[in-house]
Amino acid sequence: MLRALLSRHITLSFLPPFITPFIRVPMEEIEKPLLEDEDSNEKGGFRTLPFIIGNEALEKMATYGLAPNMTLYLMNEYHMKMTSASNLLFFWSSATNFMPLLGALLADSFLGRFYTIGFGSVICLMGMILLWSTTVIPQAKPPPCDRSSNTCISPTTFQFVFLCTSFVLIAIGAGGIRSSSLAFGANQLEKGDFQKRSGLKQSYFSWYYAAYTFSVLIALTCVVYIQDNLGWGVGFAVPAVLMFFGVIAFFLASTFYVKLKSKSSLVTGFVQVVVASYRNRRLKLSDSTDYVCHCKNGSPLVLPSGKLRFLNKACIVRDPEKDLTSDGRAKDPWSLCTVDQVEELKSLLRVLPIWSTGMIMSINISQNSFPLLQAVSMDRQITSSFTIPAASFSTFVVISVILWVVLYDRLFLPLASRIMKRPVRVNTKHRMGIGIFLSFLAMIVSAIVEGIRRNSDGVHMSAMWLVPQYCLLGFAEASNAIAQNEFYFSEFPKSMSSIALTLNGIGLSLASLIASFIMNTVDSISKAGGRESWISSNIDKGHYDYYYLVLAGLSVANMVYFVVCSRVYGPLKEDIKMGEEEGEYN
Repeated sequence: MLRALLSRHITLSFLPPFITPFIRVPMEEIEKPLLEDEDSNEKGGFRTLPFIIGNEALEKMATYGLAPNMTLYLMNEYHMKMTSASNLLFFWSSATNFMPLLGALLADSFLGRFYTIGFGSVICLMGMILLWSTTVIPQAKPPPCDRSSNTCISPTTFQFVFLCTSFVLIAIGAGGIRSSSLAFGANQLEKGDFQKRSGLKQSYFSWYYAAYTFSVLIALTCVVYIQDNLGWGVGFAVPAVLMFFGVIAFFLASTFYVKLKSKSSLVTGFVQVVVASYRNRRLKLSDSTDYVCHCKNGSPLVLPSGKLRFLNKACIVRDPEKDLTSDGRAKDPWSLCTVDQVEELKSLLRVLPIWSTGMIMSINISQNSFPLLQAVSMDRQITSSFTIPAASFSTFVVISVILWVVLYDRLFLPLASRIMKRPVRVNTKHRMGIGIFLSFLAMIVSAIVEGIRRNSDGVHMSAMWLVPQYCLLGFAEASNAIAQNEFYFSEFPKSMSSIALTLNGIGLSLASLIASFIMNTVDSISKAGGRESWISSNIDKGHYDYYYLVLAGLSVANMVYFVVCSRVYGPLKEDIKMGEEEGEYN
């Protein structure tokens, strides 16, 4: 289902990005722009931000309100097996996480951010209306099961395509919104006096991610509660209505937005380096530096590094008269790139192994269907009149994320620094490793809890037993994802700060596909010879505990892989800088 963060921000596989809610922003920095706004005829400014933030917050509230209970909807209303429903949701999650990358390319190179968000909002609304229509149009889904004969009719091709179309439209629309909203809002503060106030963007980021967090909590509590108690018709109508208000909110301020023109994106630059390197593949490089390279105006980089030398062919000028214009630009950027472009791609390729270690953790967190069915089979009653919806247990992940960030930033670091009498920090690679280890522990705890549930009467076993595994997953994601983003921002050149979002989206997309492959493989092997599958739709006949142990085993292998990648990568820039500072100090 989750999204990129700046500095200490994270992205969950099933949650949007979060920001620490306790970031201290001077109140005058928030109020001043509201009281001293520019001339009403000028575009941009803080007056546009509520419409931009509101649009994405309502989109998050709508989409994340649909996802938690979707497994039950597919199994109960479309009569899908556990594996079929999970596969469909894995593909939906993969598409939703990949679409922001395509949306960013579309916004940066063709449409611009305003039209990308507007297009995405309308498409997402259409998808939600289609999904809601499956609850009210009898022909859109199979008829109810015949309880007397215990027979259920599978969905027809038309019904399945109709359902998948709604998922595709929601994924495309959400990708258009998420790819550009954060940057589009920042664009509104880059004009006139707003550009001179450095605290404004920090305030904007704080309110932006605070709205994210609030919308997720509402989705996992209120929207899910409505679905459980008022039925699918009303439960799916609420997200559609929320998305409708989001569309209206965004377009209401259309005349006041700053709408920047599209330009070539960084991802396009990466592709250009690969293409140019291939086109110049016959060019031979010598160990000497007697060749001329195409440099970006004002850039300190004159020559490319010696690593991944085959990419250096993309920036070598063979004939200045044929390759360059009169002002020093490349006539064909697909045949000649700058040294900066080459080095940016090298930086990306260097971090990919460490980036890939986060996918197994994302796979562990993406197993939403299994704990949902566990919670359904357990006692969720809190009082005589209130029962926690099974899908609302994901809220404990959100709470754990916030709790981890608060404790780490406001308790652990200050306390450790006071004890050691010097600033204490845990570098990004160590924190990534801690997150991977906590992810492993979460799978072990999940297996133990499921084993206890199977050996007891699950109906009378409290669903609160599931809370520890949710908390561990939240702690794991908070530690690893925050560190990953800090790792990208510190190791990449400044021009690549937006790549963190791209990497996270691709990682989550691939993780969903790999999760589907792992689940199908376990299902096929475990039911060989006519045995009951470990991933049976009947939770009491299956062995979800064994499946969790498989994921725990993969997590152990991933920990070893992370250690190897970490050592091969070498020292971090932040460690080198701190070592130099301490050396100068001593």
